[in-house]
Amino acid sequence: MSSATATLGTMAVDWEQRVDFDRLRRGRLERLRAQLERSELGAVLAFDFSNIRYMTATHIGTWAMDKLIRFSLLTRTGKPISWDFGSAARHHQLHNPWLMDGEGEPRARAGISTLRGAFHPDAGIARAVAAKIKRELDAEGLSGEPLGIDVVEPPVLFALQEAGIRVVDGQQVFMEARRIKTSDEITLLTHAAAMVDAAYEDLYDFLRPGVRENETVGLVAKKLYDLGSEYVEGVNAISGERCSPHPHVYSDRLIRPGDPAFFDILHSFNGYRTCYYRTFAVGSASVAQRDAYTRAREYMDLAIAAVKPGVTTADIVRLWPTAKEFGFEDEEAAFGLQYGHGVGLSIWEKPIFSRLVSLDHPEIIEEGMVFALETYWPSADGVGAARIEEEVVVTASGCEVITKFPAEQLLVAGGRRYYSVDGPMNLLREAQSHLNTTAGRGE
Repeated sequence: MSSATATLGTMAVDWEQRVDFDRLRRGRLERLRAQLERSELGAVLAFDFSNIRYMTATHIGTWAMDKLIRFSLLTRTGKPISWDFGSAARHHQLHNPWLMDGEGEPRARAGISTLRGAFHPDAGIARAVAAKIKRELDAEGLSGEPLGIDVVEPPVLFALQEAGIRVVDGQQVFMEARRIKTSDEITLLTHAAAMVDAAYEDLYDFLRPGVRENETVGLVAKKLYDLGSEYVEGVNAISGERCSPHPHVYSDRLIRPGDPAFFDILHSFNGYRTCYYRTFAVGSASVAQRDAYTRAREYMDLAIAAVKPGVTTADIVRLWPTAKEFGFEDEEAAFGLQYGHGVGLSIWEKPIFSRLVSLDHPEIIEEGMVFALETYWPSADGVGAARIEEEVVVTASGCEVITKFPAEQLLVAGGRRYYSVDGPMNLLREAQSHLNTTAGRGE
């Protein structure tokens, strides 16, 4: 195990080297600046919370993630500038010394965007955002250079263009910077996965016929928050006939004896996410369900064994079945089932593994990448399915799996009162044995 994937305590201590947050902040900014230098852009402007955090190491919670209200700018020659809610900006000025310029002036400032259209269009908010950005570009002699933006509301885009700024796609600069993780990022991603290990342990003990999918969601969320999760983004709890096709959302369905059930747990620890599926049988496992799980596991093992620096995403997806092999008309219809994606400050980063895109546009796998591989297989009975996901860190010679809850074979949960090894066949054998015994006694 590398030092980056060792799991340590969550607190900072004086007697052990753990996550170095100053180094984390510096490393991310250096990678972003290097990508900006390689591009043709004069600056990048971020509205996406993950990109803002990567650039500025600021965070105001998750309540505003869908509002596009904060924004941050990085130019080729300057330090990051963050515009935020007034009170949040004041907090940053007091507690974020890395957002100071050389003269000690704060680069955390009050500023607000259009709140996804909630402000009246005539209030001039979009024009005010554009004026702030233009002022900074002019001050650094970059007014004629293209400005890269990750996501933007149309009124802000139009205002920037009206101010004479040439706006282009800047998301690729952020995605390329975030592709390779620093050692501190890998440590945080590993700890986030360890927290889900613990949540699955509780879930396995809790699962049994008679509980509802939404109850399992509450159980997992509480465990993660108790362990220090910053944000439980979602818990996909899928059971029974809902497993095929996969609906990607939990319900209030009552779990029944013999049901398959799979879960995807997504949460954030210090900003770093998980995407982590596990499948169980509840009470007992049918032959069809065990066969589906074996198929999904085989595809997973083939992919993990092939991961190493220098191979491509195309090399991995060629090991997986085509969409038609598991019941879909084409790769777009099956997208996300035999799949892989980078994991970091968001759950879908580079590289992407999918037959939809990877065969024609392969990406090279490099040391320091962290990504999740996902496989799926529907059961032959037309009811259930198996879903497995492992997160891996790419090492110099291969990869290391950081999702540790057992998944080598299908686990049966809540089976203390059920025949959980061979399912109905065991019941048949027991009945036949009883008949033979009683017949031998002449009963």
